[in-house]
Amino acid sequence: MTSSETATTGPLAGITVVALEQAISAPMCTRTLGDFGARVIKVENPKGGDFARHYDDVVKGLGAHFVWVNRGKESVALDLKTPGGIGVLHRLLERADVLVSNLTPGTTAKLGISPADLTTSHPDLIAVEIDGYGPGGPLSHKRAYDLLVQAESGACAVTGHPGAPAKPGPPMADVCSGLYAALSIVALLCGRERGVGPGPAAPSVAVSLFDTMTELMGYPLTYTLHSGVEQQPLGMSSPAVAPYGAHRTADGRTVVLGTTNDREWQRLARELIDRPDLADDPRFQGNAGRVEHRALLEPEISAWCARHDLAEVQDRADAAGIGNSRYNTPNDVINHPHLQARDRWREIDTPSGLVPALLPPPVIAGYDPPMGAIPALGQHTDAVLTELGLADEEIAVLRAQGAVR
Repeated sequence: MTSSETATTGPLAGITVVALEQAISAPMCTRTLGDFGARVIKVENPKGGDFARHYDDVVKGLGAHFVWVNRGKESVALDLKTPGGIGVLHRLLERADVLVSNLTPGTTAKLGISPADLTTSHPDLIAVEIDGYGPGGPLSHKRAYDLLVQAESGACAVTGHPGAPAKPGPPMADVCSGLYAALSIVALLCGRERGVGPGPAAPSVAVSLFDTMTELMGYPLTYTLHSGVEQQPLGMSSPAVAPYGAHRTADGRTVVLGTTNDREWQRLARELIDRPDLADDPRFQGNAGRVEHRALLEPEISAWCARHDLAEVQDRADAAGIGNSRYNTPNDVINHPHLQARDRWREIDTPSGLVPALLPPPVIAGYDPPMGAIPALGQHTDAVLTELGLADEEIAVLRAQGAVR
């Protein structure tokens, strides 16, 4: 399928992705593919569409989550519970390369479009399902949202402070599952192009939020598995290395200082805070000792930072080759000079007008990501149905049946 609206020269130009998606994980996957030039057709329920559209209305009446992960897509409103709607979906899949879904467990099987079904009905289609816990386990039937999976996977236990666990602010389970799914799709497309892969038929991909989060928990799980010790969360610090954390400065700001090896520690102690006695202290010679005696070490660094303004601390840290940053709020980041200097903001269209959006992280020489518009619910339904070969009279019948919007 092609579309003049979405055609690009990106590395995935010519690839068509059909998305049955809600919320964050699958939309992040398909938006990422769209950023690389794929065409993404988002199939939505005519009765409200993706529920992330309505989480809030802060972006000129649109939901912030929805605007974040749905640029550049075409919205087709189909009621998949009607014969006409599911029939149109199959016509879409006949011309598509990839189907991505993150519906509730068992939904694709009820609709007759599970990966097993598609091996017969659409054998060349790469089918990708993102779910909460993966099949075959005692939790497989459960609904799974980002917070629930972060709690189940132990991520909340290593975030926050002892006795006060917290969810990491960004939706890590959703975002990273979407990115793993996108990576899998790109790998399979690459394999298909090269004539290699797991089998003669187009393979299916299953990514679960729980498996993603247990992967991201690799360090704490490995540490506890081999030591028997459950490391406690340390707020803006790390149980793995020291010194590594946040300190208030004389002007009421917060600086974050980090060391990752013994050489950096020696420079921090001798050149930054002028404490050769700490550098020579045998308790602090190695990282294990500094971690063990963190309660003695960190207050000394904090006391030095409290006597100096943030700018001076950062200048001296840079001069000493010590990693540092400042603690920022979202408002600080929106106006961050590093984003401004590197021209990272663009404007994208929405049904309510232009809004700012950040470019995707990958910078590919000679390629400008499309940064397409946010679609209104069902905005592209008629155009896509016409492209599939349906006459106006057929579209009118489907609309009268409630199969399309």
